[in-house]
Amino acid sequence: MLQVSVFVAFLLLWWGLTASGVVKPLFLPSPRDVVVAFWNANTCQQLESGRPTCGAQNYFLWQHVLASLQRIGIGVGLALVAGVLVGYLMGTVEWIYVAVEPYINFLRALPPLGYIGLLIVWFGIGDTSKIWLLFLAAFSPIVLGTISGVRNTQQNRILAAYTLGANPLSMLWKVIVPSSLPDVLSGIRLAVGFAWTTVVAAEINNGIPGIGGLAYVSGTQLNTALTIACIIVIGIAALLLDAFLKWASKVLVPWQGRA
Repeated sequence: MLQVSVFVAFLLLWWGLTASGVVKPLFLPSPRDVVVAFWNANTCQQLESGRPTCGAQNYFLWQHVLASLQRIGIGVGLALVAGVLVGYLMGTVEWIYVAVEPYINFLRALPPLGYIGLLIVWFGIGDTSKIWLLFLAAFSPIVLGTISGVRNTQQNRILAAYTLGANPLSMLWKVIVPSSLPDVLSGIRLAVGFAWTTVVAAEINNGIPGIGGLAYVSGTQLNTALTIACIIVIGIAALLLDAFLKWASKVLVPWQGRA
């Protein structure tokens, strides 16, 4: 109830600011204008010339979202495979951890806009540079989450497994992997969130179709209502992705939080 009340109050404040003329529509369109922009981006309109136009930038809004999700799925999927492997290596082999850890933290600290230009030079303005950017955004959180999970494995479990005759491979698969899985999934959750926040940067150049590219293009065209509609869609999609990952974590690691 409190959340609904806050949301209603926010809408009333937004409507009041725009209706009173305190803020010009160019800077803050009314809620109605944003809803209309959202509707127009999902329907076909008849132009004065008689030629129909559908969606925004010739794509429906759901197609823009799907294109962005596909890029994120590929980039994060590749980061998941590489990040988990590197994380387990660094977590179990000390000299690899000492040698590589500074570079992982260096990559984690870099803002995506800092190297998007370099990726475009290397891979062009197509999807390859976008996928690489999303891969790099997701890689370090997955690696660090995996390392944390491996290093936080309780020593008494490892010693008990060795006492029962476990070899290094069975130790990894039956003790370290289950113990580290909650941290690995937390790293994946952070990686997906970070990759989603990077989608606008990834789609600045030739990002149509793509919800980030549409937000950027509509902003450059001073179509503020559509820009805000895109921002709202990006936020809702992020909440749904995070909710799915939280549910998946509960399903995959039901023992999390137990002794």
